Amino acid sequence: MNPSLNPGQKSFLLSLARNAIVARVKSQSINLPECEDSRLQENQGCFVTILQEGNLRGCIGNFLSEKPLYQEVASMAQTAAVQDPRFYPMQEEDLEDFSLEISVLSPLQQVEEVEEIEVGTHGIYLEKGFARGVLLPQVATSHKWDRRTFLEQTAVKAGLEPDDWDANETTLYRFSAEIFGEDDH
Repeated sequence: MNPSLNPGQKSFLLSLARNAIVARVKSQSINLPECEDSRLQENQGCFVTILQEGNLRGCIGNFLSEKPLYQEVASMAQTAAVQDPRFYPMQEEDLEDFSLEISVLSPLQQVEEVEEIEVGTHGIYLEKGFARGVLLPQVATSHKWDRRTFLEQTAVKAGLEPDDWDANETTLYRFSAEIFGEDDH
């Protein structure tokens, strides 16, 4: 995995994500700042989570990116704000009270034995046919799930039956994430 982000890099990404969301909701163009930081120039997947009053308001991401991390964060922030199908697109009044969390992802690793998945350390990505589901590492810890519940909930997120995580046609992947949010600063 790439080296951890320092506090300045995290602050830059959080500010960038917030500015990108505000610009998108207000139908303004965003001018991405110049970023010479070599760590933020690396192509790396991420998820951006939007919270309102502590509740999920949007969460979108990519495991792989063909863009530098800072550009991917801005893009995923805007997408989470207006294109997460679970929520209506954010409006200007929604900009008054929201917070952000960013998860910078490691590459996916295929899971051979479910014991390889460490709750609190790993997220899960599940594939079965055309069904796909992903849950970030912090989801299991925030709900105090054990490994089995985490696997079942990832299957449900994919639109499958809870026990489908264990089906022969299902492929499981694990990943870790460097997770940070505005509430951490």
